[in-house]
Amino acid sequence: MKILDRYLIKQFIQTILFGLLAFTLIFVVIDMMENLDDFIDQNVPSMMILQYYLVFMPEIIRLITPVAVLLASLFTAGKMSSLNEITAIKAGGISLYRFMAPFIIVSFLISAISVYVGGYLVPLANKHKVFIEQTYMKKGIVYFGSNIFFQDTKSRIVTINYYDIANEQAHQVSIQEFDPVDKTRLLKRTDALRMRYDEKKNCWTLFNGTIREISDSSEVMEKFIEHQFYGLNFIPDDVMKKQRKPEEMSLAELSDFANEQKRTGNDPTSILIEYQSRIAYAFASVVVVFFGLPISANRRRGGLAIQFGINLLITFVYLVFMKVSQAFGKNGVLDPLITAWIANLVFLVAATYNIKRALK
Repeated sequence: MKILDRYLIKQFIQTILFGLLAFTLIFVVIDMMENLDDFIDQNVPSMMILQYYLVFMPEIIRLITPVAVLLASLFTAGKMSSLNEITAIKAGGISLYRFMAPFIIVSFLISAISVYVGGYLVPLANKHKVFIEQTYMKKGIVYFGSNIFFQDTKSRIVTINYYDIANEQAHQVSIQEFDPVDKTRLLKRTDALRMRYDEKKNCWTLFNGTIREISDSSEVMEKFIEHQFYGLNFIPDDVMKKQRKPEEMSLAELSDFANEQKRTGNDPTSILIEYQSRIAYAFASVVVVFFGLPISANRRRGGLAIQFGINLLITFVYLVFMKVSQAFGKNGVLDPLITAWIANLVFLVAATYNIKRALK
């Protein structure tokens, strides 16, 4: 590694860290002002408030990383341009591509780390954040384990009034099976006061209930004390997973959830968009550096202030473009993969054009 590369990487990383710290502090202060009434009204302990923002920080850092990387490349290149260091570098025979190489490599590494952070660490932190909001701030309260209903197959719906997490038992259960061709026609309904999973037999056992077989002309009802129900496609752990929000799921869990949605005949589009968007957003750092660095490397009238405004506008347009494409994707207009990556592809093409223009 050349001395110039070490110098550029050091300046770039230092500025990124400073940007992350500054933006995180601003974000935390703004959010704290918004939640101050809730903290006071609910008498939230100081240590719990501190814990709340500690688990909130991974999500904040994930969101602001592309902005911090863009501004870091702006200030690093802009400062070097104002001090005529870039002029000296060009005079030494180093091209714009070679000058950009350390920035791109660091951005790729940051993007790879961001995929892991956004895909696994952030969902884990979000779970605890939601727990604090519901337990201490009384926000978005959901009583986990109550009023659960989901589609087990394309023709089977399961309803659970209450699920006892500690004992892994479901209470007041209803399993309804419909005609695969005519989904409005009920063929069989099984109701039970209690249901428990039998690990040895790999099936659910229902207690104290009835089975109704329904045909066009008659209905046959059978009562039971204990009935083993084979063919249900979920286990105790899956019951609670079905109540979790996508932002609380890791990439692996999102993939499993999307496959489950396909299996049960539901539309997995929004889940697939969330999955692909997490990866695509992580690589936004590379895209914005490709786009913004050539602008910052050329001296312009107005100095850093104008360049700051231009690059901030680029970031804003990028985020708006991404949100608009996601809206089209969720409406079924675009494929989930295209929806998530189209903003990166469009801006990468624009960045390529921008680099060629800067070389002239």
